[in-house]
Amino acid sequence: MSAIRLLVLGAVKQHGRAHGYQVRNDLEYWGAHEWSHAKPGSIYHALKQMAKQGLLHAYEVAPSTVGGPPRVEYELTDLGTEEYFTLLREALTTYDQKMDVLSAGIGFIVDLPREEAAELLRRRVQALDEWRAAVTEYYTPEGGPGQLGHIGEIMHLWVHSADAGKEWTLGLIERIEGGAYVFAGEGEPFVGVLAEGQENPFATGQAEQAAGTRPTEAAESVD
Repeated sequence: MSAIRLLVLGAVKQHGRAHGYQVRNDLEYWGAHEWSHAKPGSIYHALKQMAKQGLLHAYEVAPSTVGGPPRVEYELTDLGTEEYFTLLREALTTYDQKMDVLSAGIGFIVDLPREEAAELLRRRVQALDEWRAAVTEYYTPEGGPGQLGHIGEIMHLWVHSADAGKEWTLGLIERIEGGAYVFAGEGEPFVGVLAEGQENPFATGQAEQAAGTRPTEAAESVD
C-alpha cells in the first residue's frame, strides 16, 4: 500500500473539510515530506484521483484570484471513510510495510478505540514473530552473519529489524494500555493540525502546483 493515500485521507478527515493547501500544510507540519512521498505534486494528485474514485467529495468554493482553477475543498465520503479505516488498520498490523506506511498509521492511531489499537499492534507483534521463526529455520542469529559469508549480513539486518520492531511495538502497546494519549470516544483528541492562517514553521516553501514533480512520484499517490 502507499502511505500517501492514508496520509491524505487522514489529513482531510482531521479538518472535516479541507482544501489542498491545508492538507499539504498539515503534512509538512508533521514532516511527512521528509519520510514519505507526501510532496506537493503527490498530494494534489492524490486528492484529485481519490475524488474521481469516490473517496472524496470535491466542492468548488471560490473562484481563483489569479486566473487559475477555482479553489476546491474536499470531504470524505462514506466510501472514503471506509477506505481510510481499512488502510489505517492494515498499516498498524502488517509487519512488512515500508516505514512511511507505519509512520502514517501511528499518526492516525488515535482515531481508533484504545482496545482496538492495542489489539492491532499485538497482531503486528505476532506477525513479526512468525516471520522471524520462518527466517531462523535457515539462519541462526547466534552464529553471526559470517556463517553465510557476507550474504549473511542481509539476514542479520532483517532479523535485527524484526527484533527492534517487536521491542518498539511492545513498548507502544504498554504505553497505550497504561492510559497514554486520547483515543476515539475518550474526549477531546490531541490537535495535530494547523489552524486556518497559522504559520507553519516546517513549510518547505515549494510552489503549490504539481509542475516539476516527477511523474513516478505522482503516480505513487494512488497505488
